[in-house]
Amino acid sequence: MGPPPWAWVLCGESSRNLTVRQVFAAFVFSRITIPESDILSGMTTLNLEGWIGPWPDDDKDANFKADVAAHAHLDPLGTLSNLSNGTGIPVGALAHYVLCRWASEGSSALLELGPRMIRRLREPIETAEAEGTDEARLAAYDQLRQMTDWLNFPLDHPEVYDDLLARGDESGSVGGDR
Repeated sequence: MGPPPWAWVLCGESSRNLTVRQVFAAFVFSRITIPESDILSGMTTLNLEGWIGPWPDDDKDANFKADVAAHAHLDPLGTLSNLSNGTGIPVGALAHYVLCRWASEGSSALLELGPRMIRRLREPIETAEAEGTDEARLAAYDQLRQMTDWLNFPLDHPEVYDDLLARGDESGSVGGDR
C-alpha cells in the first residue's frame, strides 16, 4: 500500500516514490490543489501563515484575534511531521484531520452536552449581563462554578460508579445481568 493516488499532486511524481519529507516540503513550500474529480473534491489550496494583526480596540473578536496572534510564531508542522513519521499518515492528511476536528469542536460539545445543558449554562450569564452589575456577574460565576463542579464530580470521583454498580447488583436494577 502507499500514499493515495492523488498524492502525485504534491510533488509531481509517482505517489509510490513520495517520502514524508517530500510531502512535508510540498505542503509547506507550494500551493497544493487536489483535482475536483478526486475523492477529496472541494479541497482547496491552503497556505499556513502566522498572523499578528492589527485589530481595533473595540473589535468584538479581539480575544480570538489576540489568541491567533499569540500562536503566530509557532510551527504546527513540526508536530504534524513527527506524528506523520510515527503513524505513517501523510502530513496533509493529519492537517486535514486537525482542522476538521478543531472546526467541529463546538458542534461536538453541543452533541455531548446537549442543547438543554448548553442553554442552562448560558442562563446565568444572560441574567447577569441583563442586570449589568459586578455583583450579578460574580453570582453567575458562582452558579457556573457549581454547575461545572457537578458535571465534573463523576470524573473527579469515579468510585461513585462502583458504588452504583454494587447497589445495582444487590437490587437488580442497575448493572449486573438484565
